[in-house]
Amino acid sequence: MLPLHRPANTMRTSFDQLVSSLNACDLRIDTVEQLRTILKQEKTASLPSFINQSYDSLLILEQWAWQLLSEDYRPWTTEYSYLKFFYDLALFNRDMIFNNGDIDIDRKISLLFCVTIDQIDSIFTQIDQINDENDVLIRLLNLSLDNYAYFFYDQPQHQVPAVVDHIDKYIVRKYIMSKEHKFYLAKLHEPKLAKSVFTSKLLFYLVGCTAYTHTYMIRKLLSFPYTAEEMVAFLCDDYLEIIRIHSHAIESWSKEFLACIAQLIGFMSGGFWWKGRQQTQIKKVLPTEQITCSHVEDLIRIIAYKPFYSQTKSARSNDETVLIDSVIMILLIIVQSQNINWFFRSNLFVRDTIIHVAELALNDEVCLCGYCILGETLADDQLKAIKIADNISDYFFRIIEEAWKSLTKIFRQIPLQLLLEGFQILSKNDSIQQRTASSNKLSFFIHMCDQYPIVFDIIWALSFNHDIQQQLRENTPFIHKLTRLSNQATDEQIRKAVDGILWNLQIHQQSHPSTDISSQNTFDIMISYSHKDKSLCKQIYDELTRRNYRVWIDFDQMHGNVMDAMAEAIDRSRTIVICMSEDYRKSNFCRAEAHYAFQQQRHIVPVLMQKQYKPDGWLLFLIGQLLYVDFTKHEFARAMEMFLKELQFTEVYEPSIAPVRPKANVQSEPVGITVAPSVRNISEWTQSEALGWLAERELVQMVRLLAGCNGRSLVYLHNYMKAGGTRQTLSLLQQDSLRLTNQSLSIIELSRFQAAMDEQTEINH
Repeated sequence: MLPLHRPANTMRTSFDQLVSSLNACDLRIDTVEQLRTILKQEKTASLPSFINQSYDSLLILEQWAWQLLSEDYRPWTTEYSYLKFFYDLALFNRDMIFNNGDIDIDRKISLLFCVTIDQIDSIFTQIDQINDENDVLIRLLNLSLDNYAYFFYDQPQHQVPAVVDHIDKYIVRKYIMSKEHKFYLAKLHEPKLAKSVFTSKLLFYLVGCTAYTHTYMIRKLLSFPYTAEEMVAFLCDDYLEIIRIHSHAIESWSKEFLACIAQLIGFMSGGFWWKGRQQTQIKKVLPTEQITCSHVEDLIRIIAYKPFYSQTKSARSNDETVLIDSVIMILLIIVQSQNINWFFRSNLFVRDTIIHVAELALNDEVCLCGYCILGETLADDQLKAIKIADNISDYFFRIIEEAWKSLTKIFRQIPLQLLLEGFQILSKNDSIQQRTASSNKLSFFIHMCDQYPIVFDIIWALSFNHDIQQQLRENTPFIHKLTRLSNQATDEQIRKAVDGILWNLQIHQQSHPSTDISSQNTFDIMISYSHKDKSLCKQIYDELTRRNYRVWIDFDQMHGNVMDAMAEAIDRSRTIVICMSEDYRKSNFCRAEAHYAFQQQRHIVPVLMQKQYKPDGWLLFLIGQLLYVDFTKHEFARAMEMFLKELQFTEVYEPSIAPVRPKANVQSEPVGITVAPSVRNISEWTQSEALGWLAERELVQMVRLLAGCNGRSLVYLHNYMKAGGTRQTLSLLQQDSLRLTNQSLSIIELSRFQAAMDEQTEINH
């Protein structure tokens, strides 16, 4: 036997000599034991050096092992030392997979996949003929399939030998889509599972084959025997039932069951996210809101189990990490495909669990998915309340920068395009916008926009923030670039985003004079909506036109300079109907449209289009305390009746509007609201600064009532309120409030306004 601390060079020379004797017919047990000792002593730090120096011998050893298993394996597995050698070789290979040292990836591939097609066919044939559920060959092949799955998840983009594709297709046809697979899954439907249930054959089907097929999905190969939809449909009933039953007793899970359920959930997440894109089959698996919410609760119970946290790794290298990663991925897919954001917002246990997992995760994929879920589901005020927006922003900045610097434009197997799509969603959030501004990350995104057009849309979303607007204005070369693209870009989405950025910056805006709304060229109503809500909006439009309302609506989506077309439509309309939904709030164009209507002091009538949605963020601020008609709560006829009454109420209190003569080079106030510097004299504030000061103090009704006022107007109003009679002042303000906002003025808010004005006046003096 080798001594425990033999010098490395001597040990490697001995290893090469031992391997050279493997073909001898009288292979001694002590030779195998010495090989085992060497393999086990190569630790993380020394492993790259050992592999690089002894690569040829290692390749011979790997080939020799496959040759033995493909022939008559029994003589080599009945002896304990020989059997342990196969286990130790599998563990050595696993260590090699996750070793990030100086090991050439092609060498890893050649060592792992040196089995031939004939050899693997022979092994599969033997397994298919085995009656013993716990035969050692099944266990050994399972170890190799596990290793292959770990490797492919860690390195999905590399070319591999033809034998890999051969194994893929055989496993899918023979094992995954088989009645035997369903038979073994059915065994897990029992709430209490004896250890004897987990035979080597069951684990081969439910762990090894399942994990291997999941990685096939990740590699996005084209020649797949079955579609994702077919495989998901084949397994979904078992998936839902197993999770439903066992998510209530996680503390009783055995190590074997943990491996089974982790790979099952991982497999389904791969099917739901086929070839790197969300698929529609999740809606078939979770067809109703009730089923979806129940399943979310089941999944949340799993990742809320705290003992899992101490076992998770930075790499996807054990069952606990696979489980948490797969569950959080499915939750993200559910959020992005089902309209249940309200459930994540309102259920504190669900929300807090996601926060806990994302904040504590060592694994980047888990952290990424967790933060994306929070960014998708939580309202701006919730992100502020839990003080997590900065963490989310900083995390995305880091991983996007790492992916951008990488030659492959990939971060931990996640393409930069997908990372940007995640941040695109987050960029709609006011807190994320402010963090981007304060972190000076705008220039970084500007550098990427040529290679990744999605960045133009991200910058458009960010440009609703006043500080971002200022940073953009100071970047003269980029402004010139935007101006050129506005005229020359052939990609309609790029041009739309560019025009949106320029609109927010008030650059090259055309004059939009108010139109004489008594003329025949104007509309009674403009419907502002997200195109995902088109069906219900079409119903509303048809009913309004049937009643002889003149309605402007964009069914085919505007082309050309959409911002100017939008402004013209608003200028020519008496009333703007805002069709509120999650998609409306997330739309840059809808935000610009709604802000412009507010700016132009058009009458705004909000209607709710999405069940359970509550206005949040900029949309909540804009509609203030306006009453809205819920088209999801009432039958359409009843909702329409309420809506028509609201329109008629608006018309009763509408002030007379005289024609306004066009002015040359008119520029409207910024789309965003500017916070007024408290040190400047209030009389010098612009209209935008005055509104920003009111908004900062959450004087929502006063923002709407005083929409056209600058700082000097606020001073005059405050002085009038102090000098005039209380009853007369209150009566006049109530009349103005009803006429301009369709609301009674809150006495409490009026008192807060007076107190704030007193405080501000003292500061300025």
